[in-house]
Amino acid sequence: MTDAVHDEPVVKATHKEGIAVLTLNRPRARNALSVELMTALERELAQLRALRGTVFVVILRAEGPAFCAGHDLKEMRKEPREEVYAALFEQCSRLMKAIVRLPQPVIAQVHGIATAAGCQLVASCDLAVAADDARFATPGVNIGLFCSTPMVALSRNVPTKAAMEMLLTGDMASAEHALRIGLVNRVVPAASLRSETEALARQIASKSPLTVAIGKEAFYRQREMSLDDAYTFTSEVMARNMMAADAAEGIDAFLAKRAPVWRGE
Repeated sequence: MTDAVHDEPVVKATHKEGIAVLTLNRPRARNALSVELMTALERELAQLRALRGTVFVVILRAEGPAFCAGHDLKEMRKEPREEVYAALFEQCSRLMKAIVRLPQPVIAQVHGIATAAGCQLVASCDLAVAADDARFATPGVNIGLFCSTPMVALSRNVPTKAAMEMLLTGDMASAEHALRIGLVNRVVPAASLRSETEALARQIASKSPLTVAIGKEAFYRQREMSLDDAYTFTSEVMARNMMAADAAEGIDAFLAKRAPVWRGE
């Protein structure tokens, strides 16, 4: 069962030349995160984890006029029981953690609006490229439902006062404001959004996939540690990384002034 246009799946997945593209496909619902959509995304991410030897970067994009409008409020009101809501938010949290813990970097390609859990989705991705007309918000406060789970990803990506302003006012933020506070990496003309995102993905895909996976995991682990523990942990990571074939190849290639040939090991 799907609720996408023309009975297409709610998440469309393709991969080519080391880059996977996951496309949210509920355009009529502004790609709201229904249970079906979140389940499909979790499934696709699990499959990409198994393809880490052939897929090196993931782009997350969306069909229709919006990137993602957050949770599906109509679906949420169909069965107003606390245990149902608890399961829903646990699933959403699990999805966001799956993005962070995926070995491959994930780039959000953002157009239109990214609000509430949609903003959380952007913040959970490793990188984000936004169209110049994209807008962002955590507007739950406006409907009596504070964006508490989106707050987790938001507060780990932008300064405290910037996060609190978004959470307490619910106001829409422009793409340029999102860039200033660090919610997105780049703002590009809407007409160039796809090509600019793909160019960034190709650049990252050209690196050693093993090295990138090691670095992504270490980045998220160390930032929750104390300064001393972070240096101890990352020193151990670098020592192990130095023993990898790709590290030896990369250093030897640099010294010989030639292009490295990555083996992913």
